[in-house]
Amino acid sequence: MIVADRKPIEEIIGYVENCRKILILGCNECVTVCEAGGKKEVGVLASALRMYFLNQGKDTKIDEITLERQCDHEYLEEIRDVADTYDAIVSLACGVGVQFMAEKYNSTAIYPGVNTCFLGATEHRGLWTERCQACGNCLLAITGGICPVSRCAKRLLNGPCGGSGKGKCEISTDIPCAWQLIIDRLKALDRLDDYEKVCPIKDWSTDRAGGPRKVVREDVQI
Repeated sequence: MIVADRKPIEEIIGYVENCRKILILGCNECVTVCEAGGKKEVGVLASALRMYFLNQGKDTKIDEITLERQCDHEYLEEIRDVADTYDAIVSLACGVGVQFMAEKYNSTAIYPGVNTCFLGATEHRGLWTERCQACGNCLLAITGGICPVSRCAKRLLNGPCGGSGKGKCEISTDIPCAWQLIIDRLKALDRLDDYEKVCPIKDWSTDRAGGPRKVVREDVQI
């Protein structure tokens, strides 16, 4: 899932402090799971902003809506009749949702309420860790299901660097060495011979190096 983190309230206030009518727009997908932008977080942010404007003696109206998704046309249509009535919309969706909103409602200021961090997994409540950088050319089949692109600090494709030690990354002893994880996994699968195979130079054109990307599926287009 896409993992995001809340922006500081001071930053959000800086975006909207001169607005008279504001919509806080949540998303019921990834940012709800990582507790950054769902209905609960919409309510918390709206309350904080109301308190701020009240203390400033400003009569600012703040509404709350949470959509199922903000990266899908049909759900964004749900606010078609009201979007243009606001001075600003603070979107608690990921960066994709914010941009999609801005493209669809280009006469209303759209501001991000969260920082989009990475594609990750829930370790346990309150802890999300990076697992994928969406490079567009997945290597997991040959690395035992452990991604060296997202989990190795140097994105090495053919074994660990000289700085790793005792199964830990040289950056921090809190970070496991991705290649130690890969080796352990290949051992468990009785595929350690795969570790001796040289991984070819990666085609980074499918990553951000090739510019903005898209996926086209003609078989499902209408």
